[in-house]
Amino acid sequence: MTQVTYPSLAGRVVLITGGASGIGAAFVRAFAAQKARVAFLDIDQDAGKALARDVASTSGSTPLFVPCDLLDIDALRAAMAEVHGSLGDAAVLVNNAANDHRQVLAEVTSAEFDWMIGVNFKHVFFAAQAIVPQMQARGGGSIINMSSVAWIRGAPALPVYAGAKAAIVGFTNSLARSVGPDRIRVNAIAPGMVITERQRRLWYPDEQVIAEIRRARQAVPDAVTPEDIAGMALFLASDESQRITSQCFRVDGGLG
Repeated sequence: MTQVTYPSLAGRVVLITGGASGIGAAFVRAFAAQKARVAFLDIDQDAGKALARDVASTSGSTPLFVPCDLLDIDALRAAMAEVHGSLGDAAVLVNNAANDHRQVLAEVTSAEFDWMIGVNFKHVFFAAQAIVPQMQARGGGSIINMSSVAWIRGAPALPVYAGAKAAIVGFTNSLARSVGPDRIRVNAIAPGMVITERQRRLWYPDEQVIAEIRRARQAVPDAVTPEDIAGMALFLASDESQRITSQCFRVDGGLG
């Protein structure tokens, strides 16, 4: 895929949560290619360090990787403070980290529910809370929250995940109204069927089944890739989208 260049992103501080693999890694690579000053958080230290080395070898700049368990809000705040101390005020926050663990409604326990909300929504709220003062100090910014078509389509195996991803859209709309006067824009992206390595390993091992689902459910039958999602994030982070806020953009090939 040909990548558009956004000059406004060069030199800007971009913070990405859950950036060590999957769509998150595509965000790290895409923003680094735009010459942004990228930092990312992830619990997987080996994958995070490997990605930072790889991006450094291809983009010429080394992203800052800070290991962090996003379920620990104090640790999240500390990690974000470390990024701030190293790079300065953030212009962009991409709230990406999530876990689409499948569940049976009747079997979900209170502890499992709390864990799913924690890993899919709670850190989104508190990361935004922590980043807003930085964006106010620099005169504006862009917060991009990752939702999912799971809540739109009502995925039956994802009751808590879908609920959390719907909550993200509600939070996005509320926050956009709250911080808009500070010229901070807040939008969401709802990816469709993006087959990452994790998705292939856990849920979709059969390429023929994947192709059949795309043909049957998508208006455009081609694969929706992590790079497609990153392309939307670049646009929403750039000055080219400076009048766009409080929106949720589906990038799903017209999934029905």
